Amino acid sequence: MNPKRKVQNESTKGDPVITDLPAACADERLAVEFMEQQRWGDKPYCPRCGDQDVYQMKDSTTGERQADYRWRCRGCKEQFTARIGTVFEDSRAPLRHWCFVFWRAATSKKGVSALEVHRQTGLSYKTCLFMLHRVRCAMDESDIEPLQGTVEVDEVFIGGKPRRKHGTRHTVKKQKATVVGMLERNGRVRPKVVADVSAKTLKVAIAENVDPKARIMTDDWSGYRNLKNEGWNHESVKHSMFEYVRGDVHTNSIEGFFGMLKRGLNGIYHSISKKHLHRYLSEFQFRHNRSELTDGQRTVAAIKAAQGKRLTYAEQVGTA
Repeated sequence: MNPKRKVQNESTKGDPVITDLPAACADERLAVEFMEQQRWGDKPYCPRCGDQDVYQMKDSTTGERQADYRWRCRGCKEQFTARIGTVFEDSRAPLRHWCFVFWRAATSKKGVSALEVHRQTGLSYKTCLFMLHRVRCAMDESDIEPLQGTVEVDEVFIGGKPRRKHGTRHTVKKQKATVVGMLERNGRVRPKVVADVSAKTLKVAIAENVDPKARIMTDDWSGYRNLKNEGWNHESVKHSMFEYVRGDVHTNSIEGFFGMLKRGLNGIYHSISKKHLHRYLSEFQFRHNRSELTDGQRTVAAIKAAQGKRLTYAEQVGTA
């Protein structure tokens, strides 16, 4: 048996969320109850005023919950559902499809395409793409705590191959988006879209995201040369001289993250615009930073992260 498959099976064994998700993805009532449980647990509260004195609105004749699964707050007298105050507020897509999108986006190692969601749910492609962008918005981490310990830094160029290369490496790179990645060894990763790989740009990215006491590992790109002179604990390997590891000095971890990122972008999404690249980076960052969690725990973390965030269609297409 493949040892990786065995580890994966053990990580999901006995996970109550993974046990409940298939049913939640098929039945709207179960999906609503699942979302309410993940958002509020056993203590539901009003997302508008925070009051816990709330109750389910039910049909006075049958005693069943209303078809739209509303709640009412005795404090502010407002009605609400599990959608209010999340990235899926005002969405017409059924919550069972939202459960499916969160599940696949949080657990698929290389991501899930909008076309795949379209095939599985029957929703329009445009709707599925918008749903995935909203999930990526939820996955965008607001954690600004600097990376610590040993931090590997590297850069990568994202984009399709130009039709005409004009014969220079500089021209090819200029047509692509530039991403600098910073990774705590055995810890968090933080990829950022930057304008270029000049020394000034790289130093600003490092200063904003890395603790000054951290030990920085890079390759021998000229943009990193003066880091030590500016007070950083900096060591590098000379890729230009075919040196890739010297003791514990290497950038293999961040290059491994970039490898997974490229396999996802090329194999699953195929082509993405520079305008939305930061959202895809948030998705891969979210999964990497929670790789020690089970699939169910990672899905719940994504649903909880959706609270207090919004992404309107106008904002997505750039007309807001």
